[in-house]
Formats: sequence, C-alpha cells, structure tokens
Amino acid sequence: MSELTDLYQEVILDHNRRPHNFRVIEGATSQEGYNPLCGDRLTLYVAMDGGVIRDVAFQGSGCAISKASASLMTDALKGKTADEARALFDQFHAMITSDHAGPTADLGKLSVLAGVREFPSRIKCASLAWHTMKAAVAHHSDATVSTE
Repeated sequence: MSELTDLYQEVILDHNRRPHNFRVIEGATSQEGYNPLCGDRLTLYVAMDGGVIRDVAFQGSGCAISKASASLMTDALKGKTADEARALFDQFHAMITSDHAGPTADLGKLSVLAGVREFPSRIKCASLAWHTMKAAVAHHSDATVSTE
C-alpha cells in the first residue's frame, strides 16, 4: 500500500509542477473559482462545440492538490458532453467525500485523488476546479464560484 501511496503522491506532485492545459483559451467561456479557506484561485476556460467540450484549460494559483486536480480534470473532460461532465463531477465528488464511493477504476487517473477524503480540510482544494467547471458548463459565469 505504501508504494501505491507514493505513486499517487508523485502523480499529484508531477501535475503540480507541470500542469496540463495551463493556459488561456481565447474566446472560450471563462469562470472564476476561489477557495477562501486556503486562497486557491483559478480561472477555468471551456470551449464547447455542438454541446461537446472541445477544449478546456485553466490558469491560477493554489496548492499542489488544487492544481493537480485541475490538471487531471482538464485532461478527463475533453470530448465529453456537458451531461457527461456533470456525471463525472458527481462521480469525482462522491469519490473524494464518501468512504463508500465504490471502486474508482472507472475514474482512471482521477483516482489518484481518492486519498484526499482522508484529509477533510483538503477536499475543497481538490474540488475547486470541479465546482468551477460545473458552473462554466452551465454558463453561470456572472459570479466567482466559491468552495464556501
């Protein structure tokens, strides 16, 4: 189990050091997200094409968990419909908040964040990008999404 934990930590640190899709998408829907508990802040960019997420990216600052979660999320969302993105949000949220979330194999690389549920104060770090995405896909970009 220790080797698996070490691997998960390495994946999180790698995505923090070299986040995927860390950029601005010109002309995309943007949504601000903020975690007042620790100061994590991001802007999520979502480019939809015919109801499908064609591209998704983010910029911002935050802890390793927040940045890694946003990086992994952007990889997972490309090519998904808005409904599929919302369903993935539900699965991810259940995984990080419930001891009875069930198997995480169907979440692929996102399962590296399952251990966050052992640290309740870090759940908001892992879920910030996800809550922001949910608002962006629903086109609620008029206000900053907060984890509070």
